[in-house]
Amino acid sequence: MTTPSTIELPVKIETIETLLPHRYPFLLVDRVTEFEPGKRLCGYKNVSNNEPFFQGHFPGHPVMPGVLVVEAMAQCGGLLTQLTAQQNGTHIAGQEQLFYMVKIDNARFSRMVQPGDKLEMEVVLSRTIRNMALYSCKAMVDGELAASADVLCAAAS
Repeated sequence: MTTPSTIELPVKIETIETLLPHRYPFLLVDRVTEFEPGKRLCGYKNVSNNEPFFQGHFPGHPVMPGVLVVEAMAQCGGLLTQLTAQQNGTHIAGQEQLFYMVKIDNARFSRMVQPGDKLEMEVVLSRTIRNMALYSCKAMVDGELAASADVLCAAAS
């Protein structure tokens, strides 16, 4: 166990990579901008035309797949959990806990996410149940809601 520490914002990609197991091309959070331990986290992804999924989704009209928008929001949930553990001194370096998305409810897609967009995400911890966490998530582009969902994640056993 580590001693409790204060999380310095913004949390940059180098630190995010120590907290999440995801790597290119599947790491979908570039920065954490707001953090309330055990409650809320805001982060973003800069969506580039160089993203590999744009080659086939869709040629001539690139759109970020909705499932990846949901995945980006879930990764922010994972960061909320990991940063909270770090803040509380319960995070053990080198022994990161894996979490898997097990349920998605109330997913809504309101606008397309395209190259050049800054996908801003907010996740709120709704509740924890044993080894699971339920997050209420939303993703915005230019202040406009792009997607929302309730995401349930469970720790790997």
